Amino acid sequence: MAICFGIAGFWFLVFGVSFLRDRRLFKNGIFLVLTLMFAGLGLIFAVEAVSETAAKVLVVAVLVAIPLTIAVLAVFLVINGVTMLRRERRRLSNLLSLLVGLGIIGFVIFSVLVQKIGWEPLAAVRSVLLGVLTYISFLFLCFLVYAFFYSRVRSSRKVDFVVVLGSGLMGSRVTPLLASRLDRAQQVYERALRKGRSPQLVTSGGQGPGEDLPESHAMAAYLVEHGVPDDQILREDRSTTTWENLTFSRDLMVELQPQYRCLIVTNNFHAFRAALTARKAKVNGQVVGSPTAAYYWPTATIREFVAILASHPYINGAICLLIALIAILPHF
Repeated sequence: MAICFGIAGFWFLVFGVSFLRDRRLFKNGIFLVLTLMFAGLGLIFAVEAVSETAAKVLVVAVLVAIPLTIAVLAVFLVINGVTMLRRERRRLSNLLSLLVGLGIIGFVIFSVLVQKIGWEPLAAVRSVLLGVLTYISFLFLCFLVYAFFYSRVRSSRKVDFVVVLGSGLMGSRVTPLLASRLDRAQQVYERALRKGRSPQLVTSGGQGPGEDLPESHAMAAYLVEHGVPDDQILREDRSTTTWENLTFSRDLMVELQPQYRCLIVTNNFHAFRAALTARKAKVNGQVVGSPTAAYYWPTATIREFVAILASHPYINGAICLLIALIAILPHF
């Protein structure tokens, strides 16, 4: 018990130091989840010291909850994927929840068949898949837990700019997704005004295919229609990606105020990845999220995680290869 709590305390200390240095780090999520995992083990041992029966019940409950959660998650993702097909365009990024849900079901069926067939090469493939999927699932858990934590930590710093990241137009009209970002940015801006501050808003987005004008101009028009003075809005109208949103906006802010501080607004599912990107782009600011339609959130969250995973191909590839080698050795 003491050892588990001691390890949990160690990881919490590491998390605290890392978070205070820079909260925009994925490894903070790993440290936080390790803290929670060892604290949970310590709690089980603490319960066992009081009642062995209660501890056994708790362990059984956890062991039952894991496969049950996986089954419920698979069904939920399939249903959500069907909803996405009905409401959104049929492209790969909108099919992720359906594909992940079917993938979980497929792996369970494959595992059962392997156990019944008893052929060693198939068993080796299952071991490799199980090891790699466990690693990816752990990273996904870290992502979810820390993204939730990050979104709940407010930045109390005085900011000079509020940057709104674009997300695409319908012709010349602001989409509901983009409108939620702009509404959130206006809330941040007006709260700063009530505190006696006067930040400027930066609308960030160029003109993409099928758009009648640069996105930042439509975003600025939306804000003006909702009461924001036009002279308080800066338009960054060259960017086409999140990286360009942030780097071009950074250049604009540095030109006006070299020692600037900013707050970046995007949708809640995108907030943590935007924070990671802002750190790489050397943007001096944190990120806040705006609400997203519930049906859209699961697929969007999976897409964000895949993008983060793909941004570190060498280290993740090496770890997956090592896991595969360790998993396959007992079968030969």
